[in-house]
Amino acid sequence: MRPNCNKLSLATRSRDILGIIVNFHRSTLRAILMGTAGACCFSAHFAAAAEVNQPSYADGGDIIVTATKRETSLQKTPIAINVVDGEALRDRHIQSLLDLGDGAVPSLRISTYDARQTALTIGIRGIVPLDANQPAREQGVGVYIDGVYLGRQHGLNAALFDVERIEVLKGPQGTLFGRNTEGGALSIVTKRPSGVFGFRGTAGIANFGGYNADAHLDLPEWHGLSVKLDGVIQHQDATVKNPLAGQTGWNYFDRQGLRAAVRWKPSPEFTADFAYDYGHDQNSPFYGQLLNINPNKCVAGPASAQPACVLPGTAPINFTGTVKPLNPLVEVVGDRRMKAADIGVPQPPSLDKTHGYTANLSYRLSPAIELRSITAWRGVTSNQYDNSFGAHRPPIVVAGCKGAACNFSRLSLADLYQKQFSQEFQAVGSVGKVDYVAGLYYFNERVSDDAATPNSMAFDPTLTNVIVLDPCRGSAGFGSQPGCRFIDRASHAYAKSYAIFGQATYNLGAVHLTVGGRNTWDRRHGDLYIVNNAATPFTYRQNTSRFDPLLVAAWEAADGFNLYAKYSTGYRSGGASSRSINYRSFGPETLKAYELGAKTEFFDRRIRLNVAGYVMDRAQSQVDFISVSFDQTTGGSRNTTETINASGTMKIRGIEADLTVSPLPGLSLTGSYAYTYTRVPPVRNPFTGVKQNVYIVYTPRNAASGAINYAVPLAGARLNLHLDGNYAQATQTFDQYARKNEASFIVNARVALADITMPGGADLTLSLWSRNLLNETHVYRVDPSNGLGSLPAAGSTSSSLNNVLGDLGYFNAPRTFGAEATIKF
Repeated sequence: MRPNCNKLSLATRSRDILGIIVNFHRSTLRAILMGTAGACCFSAHFAAAAEVNQPSYADGGDIIVTATKRETSLQKTPIAINVVDGEALRDRHIQSLLDLGDGAVPSLRISTYDARQTALTIGIRGIVPLDANQPAREQGVGVYIDGVYLGRQHGLNAALFDVERIEVLKGPQGTLFGRNTEGGALSIVTKRPSGVFGFRGTAGIANFGGYNADAHLDLPEWHGLSVKLDGVIQHQDATVKNPLAGQTGWNYFDRQGLRAAVRWKPSPEFTADFAYDYGHDQNSPFYGQLLNINPNKCVAGPASAQPACVLPGTAPINFTGTVKPLNPLVEVVGDRRMKAADIGVPQPPSLDKTHGYTANLSYRLSPAIELRSITAWRGVTSNQYDNSFGAHRPPIVVAGCKGAACNFSRLSLADLYQKQFSQEFQAVGSVGKVDYVAGLYYFNERVSDDAATPNSMAFDPTLTNVIVLDPCRGSAGFGSQPGCRFIDRASHAYAKSYAIFGQATYNLGAVHLTVGGRNTWDRRHGDLYIVNNAATPFTYRQNTSRFDPLLVAAWEAADGFNLYAKYSTGYRSGGASSRSINYRSFGPETLKAYELGAKTEFFDRRIRLNVAGYVMDRAQSQVDFISVSFDQTTGGSRNTTETINASGTMKIRGIEADLTVSPLPGLSLTGSYAYTYTRVPPVRNPFTGVKQNVYIVYTPRNAASGAINYAVPLAGARLNLHLDGNYAQATQTFDQYARKNEASFIVNARVALADITMPGGADLTLSLWSRNLLNETHVYRVDPSNGLGSLPAAGSTSSSLNNVLGDLGYFNAPRTFGAEATIKF
């Protein structure tokens, strides 16, 4: 049932959402009672669960979350939350956040930025910033580790440490979590020192030269001090080979991480948690394939006769130039994932380094109040090398070329350096019938970046041979080595944020009323001091303030049947585009959300069904427009991105459902479904002044996931079986292009012989796992700009076809599989 997307009153919105929820509950319960619950877990319309593989629930226990800054039961927390616990992470062989991009939580979308594993694009409920990896640009979903906000998308693909759970909080979290949580928050909670001696170690091997190992050591408590040490190694060779000797292939990674945590508890009232973590991640991008050649049949002549060739947002009268013939060494492969590139190119590994220090203090003054302090210093360094498309992207070289006109294979180089400090104070407690949270927050960030795009290869005039250009001076006098680069852009960005927040819940028997609010002050400035290798004077400064309220009414209608209605707002900070020629700034975008939800349990807690429907309206949306310009003299290219605040209201409507069924001891069936409708009014293209359609990226209309977990007791051991399937409909990957990527259906599996009793009291677990078990192939990111006419020059009515090539696509990772052994004592 599609929600009404017209302009609605609050009463109408609530009535429509409630109708959806009631009808959904009726139809689902009817299916369960008819014995079809198992089947619905695998259908494309009802699959995989939020709380993936929660054995504690199957055993009758509660799932505890901290979404409201206090420990509460998932089923009694009036927020749409999905939880992926440590066991689910192991079952799905999730090593980093990118692995959650398979759709384990359907409303959560995670992808690489462009093809690069150095930065991730993370979205929830249609809030998916395309290019939030710029220094003065913010993300729309906040990512937190143990309560500490991570300011940049860079470094988010580092190896996960010993994770207790990942909470996916859906919808605006502006009151308790603050700015840049329009779509929600991703809260990673690590395991704290236990004070009891214990060790767990895992070692494994996999195809594509993969191997992994992790070790976790808990030391006994000593004079109130407990220590926990974690180490992790993850490695995979390239899945697409690079024919150039000595160079890295594509979709390679080599990650190491170390974490040390100390808990000091000198008294029952006071706890101090200190932690340091370091991550080192070498990686290469996914490979960019040329999917087709001149897919829009572009030819010189009237543009009106070939509208499919027109770049969106432009209105050329005619096309000039020619579509050049394809180089004989270039392969066009649109129906399968290439195992080796057609042309070998220089591809060093990119490198991300992350580190952080955290001090988490809590002191319970009385049963009525607990004081908390969260202090953190974090930093990330990212050095990106992306040469993933070779001759599959302009500039296009033709026979008889001379000098720089023979150059090709744009190597995208980008460095980013970030440091942040944050301090949060909280007061949490209960007074009579009122539960409350109040706090102060401070955030300070410094970021710098630079980028260069030299060509790395050249054809000879006959187009039959290729040469590697000199890395210092080979690309028209420039190269890829530091000190030899033509700097396309370089910038600094600074941000300070201050906030005061509070939330109180009045508990009146079965009714709970929550009121909250947060006021935030942002102070931001920066400078774009180099553009096209020349010093520039461009700066921006922006001071804004924002109040985000929260209203929630929750009702425990019956045992195991909880209803809630919620109104909340959120916003994403403004900034400036460092990819702009003149450092164009843009303001904050804001969002209002209305949500109705039901959290229910039936049949002695053997069935849990949670449903939420929501309406979200976003104003002053930050929209990206991209233009690629080519310099025929140097043979180089430059991406220019202008980000603007669009007029009008972007509408997002959706419904989400999560089901867990435990029909037999040891058997758990889980399912989750997300429907997301978006409507975006046309936006004026800043490059052309023409209004055009724009799209919300990485937001499938329908997404679903399902899983089976079955534990079979054996003599002295236990057999665990896991199977999950994850579906997502095709969706856009660029704001300005209607062209979609491909639908996906990913299946993962794991078989484990667990808790084998060993001499000395140790437990051994042996397992086999596979990700993308069926080796399903789909294009997860497609760039159609290569197959379209160019942006007309200023004052011109003609569009050139000289750089028309074809759609550039990136395929998902192939099937991986391996074996692991875990020992625990």
